[in-house]
Amino acid sequence: MTIDIQAEEMNFDKISRAYQETERKALQETDDPHLIVLTMFNELVKSMTIFRDNVDLKAGGELEKKSKHFARSLTIIYALQSSLDFEKGGDIANNLFQLYEFSRHQLLSDLKKGKSEGTPKAIEVLSEIRDAWDEIGKKNEHASGN
Repeated sequence: MTIDIQAEEMNFDKISRAYQETERKALQETDDPHLIVLTMFNELVKSMTIFRDNVDLKAGGELEKKSKHFARSLTIIYALQSSLDFEKGGDIANNLFQLYEFSRHQLLSDLKKGKSEGTPKAIEVLSEIRDAWDEIGKKNEHASGN
C-alpha cells in the first residue's frame, strides 16, 4: 500500500512539474503584459497562502515549504514593485507600491514571530487587487472583440 501511495505522489509530482513548465513557457511566449501580471498575482497569493499555512512550525508547518514560499513571495513582490511606472501610473502606482510594501512587511513580521498574524490580511488585499486586475483584463478582452 505504501508503495502505491509513493508511486502516486511521484506521478503527481511529474504531472505538476510538466504543467508548471508548460505554463512558464506559455508566459515566456506571450506578449500580453496583463496576463503576465495576473499570473504573478496568482502565484503570489498561492505562495503567500502556503507560507501562511506553514509559518508556525510548532503547529505542524513544514520548514521547507515555509522557506521556499517566503522567498518566492518576496521575489514576486519585488518583481511587481519593479514593474511599476511611477511617471505614468501616478497615485495608482504609488498606492500599489505601498500595498506591496505592506505585504512584504507582513511576511517578514510573521516569519520573525513564527506565527501567521499579518499575512492573511495581506493575502486578502492582494486577492482583491488580483480580482480587479482580472476584471480589467476581461473588460479589455471583451472590448477588443477577443
